[in-house]
Amino acid sequence: MLKKISALVLAGVTAVALTSCGKGESGAAAPGGGKTIMGFSQVGAESGWRTANTKSVQEAAKAAGIELKFSDAQQKQENQIKAIRSYIQQKVDVIAFSPVVESGWDTVLKEAKNANIPVILTDRAVDSTDKTLYKTFLGSDFVEEGRKAGKWLTEESKSEAGPVNIVELQGTTGSAPANDRKAGFAEVIGSDPKFKVVASQTGDFTRAKGKEVMEAFLKSTPDIDVLYAHNDDMALGAIEAIEGAGKVPGKDIKIISVDAVKDGMQALADGKISYIVECSPLLGPQLMDLTKKVLAKEEVPARVVTEETTFTQEQAKKVLASRQY
Repeated sequence: MLKKISALVLAGVTAVALTSCGKGESGAAAPGGGKTIMGFSQVGAESGWRTANTKSVQEAAKAAGIELKFSDAQQKQENQIKAIRSYIQQKVDVIAFSPVVESGWDTVLKEAKNANIPVILTDRAVDSTDKTLYKTFLGSDFVEEGRKAGKWLTEESKSEAGPVNIVELQGTTGSAPANDRKAGFAEVIGSDPKFKVVASQTGDFTRAKGKEVMEAFLKSTPDIDVLYAHNDDMALGAIEAIEGAGKVPGKDIKIISVDAVKDGMQALADGKISYIVECSPLLGPQLMDLTKKVLAKEEVPARVVTEETTFTQEQAKKVLASRQY
């Protein structure tokens, strides 16, 4: 009888030990066992797009059983570097972040590499020449987004003799989407001299700054035919400025924007915005999938491009009710 009791106790101890060494049923496995911990540094909460992106990452992490340590950089690179160093000290399993700007990351990324913590870039790229500092980059092709905006404008204006005066609301100075959306747009319209960018300034991806800069554009450059905004929030702020100046957005000034958040799509459906190039913020599920593959030492592509489309007014009306963000 004593032998049977001892055997049962031993079996119970063994079961407890096995449970504590492995992952729980709801958690994703970390390399050394236990729940995967991701340190995620977000740019900020400057727009509707960014809010949707944060929600997507948080919900996807929860669904994947990944513990998320989240940090809001408030659009400051120094805050992101501080957060990444904190994640390194905490010995998280993986670090993911959306860089505020492209340059200045090599030192902290080398620190992560030396600590054997893989890094995944989301939404925005870095300009480092050392591609071993991160495992993969998940996000949109911002240059192509700029090209799409330029192609629509050239097609829309092909019957016009010109000049076509354009003002540009750029994103955060030095950021990948600002640099690339500007470059892609300029590449397309640059072949026709009738297109003239008469003013270009950062609106920092925010609605308030978009309104402020557009007000200044309207005072300094009264003859504006087109506004090219690097995101919907700046376009929405610019609409307020245009209406405040007694002009009709979408008619007196055509507006091209990027993102396709719900407020932007509503303005497109209402005819205030003329064309939107989509940039999807719903990167969470893909990020968690890449995380699991990276931690399992599987090969992943160096670049993962999200699939996106464009919208005219009629297309916006058809899909507006089903938009998730």
